Amino acid sequence: MIPKLKARLQRVSIRLGFSRDWYLIALAAGIGSITAFGALGFMWLLRFGEHKAVHLQESWTIWLLPILPVAGALVTGLLVHLFAKEAKGHGVPEVIDAVYRKNGVIRPRVAIVKSLASACTIGSGGSAGAEGPIIQIGSAIGSGVAQLLHISRENTSTLVGCGAAAGIASVFNAPIAGVFFVLEVILRDFSVRTFTPVVIASVFSTAVTQAFLGENEAIFAVLAGEHYQFTIAELPSYAMLGVLCGLIAVAFIKALYWTEDLFDRAPVHPIMRPVIGAGILGGLGIFYLKVLGHTEATGSQAVPPFFGNGYETIQMVLKPESFGVMHVTLGVVFLLLICKAVATCLTLGSGGSGGVFAPSLFLGAATGAMVGLALKSVGLLPEGGSPAAYALVGMAAVVAGSTHAPLTAILIVFEITRDVYVLLPIMLAAVLSVVVAQLIMRDSIYSLKLRRRGVLLGTAADLTILRKISADAVPLVPHTTVLPADPVSRLLELNQTYSIVDFVVADEAGRYVGMVVGQDIRTALLEREAIPLLLVEELMRTDLPTVTLDESLDTVLDKFSRFDISSLAVTTTAEGTISGNVLGLMTRSRLLRRYQQALTEDS
Repeated sequence: MIPKLKARLQRVSIRLGFSRDWYLIALAAGIGSITAFGALGFMWLLRFGEHKAVHLQESWTIWLLPILPVAGALVTGLLVHLFAKEAKGHGVPEVIDAVYRKNGVIRPRVAIVKSLASACTIGSGGSAGAEGPIIQIGSAIGSGVAQLLHISRENTSTLVGCGAAAGIASVFNAPIAGVFFVLEVILRDFSVRTFTPVVIASVFSTAVTQAFLGENEAIFAVLAGEHYQFTIAELPSYAMLGVLCGLIAVAFIKALYWTEDLFDRAPVHPIMRPVIGAGILGGLGIFYLKVLGHTEATGSQAVPPFFGNGYETIQMVLKPESFGVMHVTLGVVFLLLICKAVATCLTLGSGGSGGVFAPSLFLGAATGAMVGLALKSVGLLPEGGSPAAYALVGMAAVVAGSTHAPLTAILIVFEITRDVYVLLPIMLAAVLSVVVAQLIMRDSIYSLKLRRRGVLLGTAADLTILRKISADAVPLVPHTTVLPADPVSRLLELNQTYSIVDFVVADEAGRYVGMVVGQDIRTALLEREAIPLLLVEELMRTDLPTVTLDESLDTVLDKFSRFDISSLAVTTTAEGTISGNVLGLMTRSRLLRRYQQALTEDS
């Protein structure tokens, strides 16, 4: 009975593409469960810090507002500089870099340092989100498990993705979005072999989190469109919102990296850079409260609404009643948009620790609310409509434009709000935002940092890139043709004169017969006394495939992989038919160079 069951499981795993790696499913479940507890601990630490900070600031005068952000930034600077420099910034590029350049290896200490540094940054008032830290924490857990069990490089990357997906699923209660974020942004691999363990990790993480908390609520449990009916007449409005959000996303990315470059060039110790950023942030908070004063739209007077992750402000903007009684005005929302963008640039650009996802949600909600309020002011908002619906759509659009991941943006906004009434405009605006953002800037908020380090992001769709390119796009090497009856000594003469390594053998009519490659010539040179007696046809290889100009590069690369040679002959007819005339040689190096060029253009 047991042998039959084992054989059946083996067949199933092979069908799924796992072969002997079926254990990844079990490891994914374990990583998901461990990451859930890590996420719960991190979120408790973060909320504890936020609660204490608000309690202190409510009892202080407004002029003491910068003290806590500065103190948190100082602790963050010490932790990052002394223990784990990878914990600086928003974290996701470091995870991708580990997958692409470091065999998926992430130091275990990164999880601890990132937790503490991000809790200090966000809890003390720094403008950042929790998703970047939890992705890095979960990825470190997945990498740690892989290192402990000596998992192969390929599978280590999958387990890193499992940890990242589990982290997002736990913190945002969004298992589907966690899966798609990893597949679309980190691994860029939608194969079943990768998809299956990532899904398992996400499901287990969500289940453990829900069981521990005893609840299954959306983070923003509001129905911005509960009484809202999307009409085709609003398509231009939502299309305009998508375009605007794409522009906002690009401006945010450029501002963030400009600020980072500015602080990196500053002649101060790295530990003090986040302190300076936090000090300026505190000054911005004082300015905001003094200018706007205490209103129901800005929340507590002690803490500016753009401090921390900004969830309370997002929650407020997503409530239709906030606009009905005019607590939220166009001027207030515009000021929040500018202040949040500047606050996030100061926090993360100076070296603080946190994510960019929550700020992107905030910027999107503010942008959408502005568009909704503007439409309402000119009478273009339909009956029963609310700027809250536009705020919800704007959240997905800015996230999509900044990450270049429309699927993730659509799904995560849906999961964190559970609002199905504006799903169609969310899809439209998110896609348009990505199109606009990519037209202006090729890189996302994550890939730009990697490109600066010289890392080009490939995908599991790299094979698709190769399939799109035919052999005629690769420059050919001029060939030298010899006859089967020529002596091998002629090959040596040609090699010395023209530095030719591989030779095409053709008949008297110029039709391809075979090849003599450099490796065979070197073998013949081991017995130099036999060289004068050898003919080309005795060294000629007839088993080598040929290439035609209309072949796609994935098939050509497969031919190279089956033979340890550097060149293949390109002929006018396909192999297996009547031999054609030789057009030239295609080298492995030129093929890879063309592929690298295509990868650069596609990145």
